[in-house]
Amino acid sequence: MLLQQLREMETDGIVHREVYREVPPKVEYSLTEFGEPLNSALLPLSERGEQHMARIGAVHRCPKHCAAAT
Repeated sequence: MLLQQLREMETDGIVHREVYREVPPKVEYSLTEFGEPLNSALLPLSERGEQHMARIGAVHRCPKHCAAAT
């Protein structure tokens, strides 16, 4: 799924894919000039995630019945 989304973003010109011909294979993705503005658009989402990291982590570590109790 992630690979599919990265390929779509590459097709849309949002990310650049650099393939290194080595063993094991190595691929790096970076934002293009067109994709750079997404950093500022996604910053509030990132900040919210950081603010609630402890709660989010607890939900992932706890069985479903624990999440219902909070």
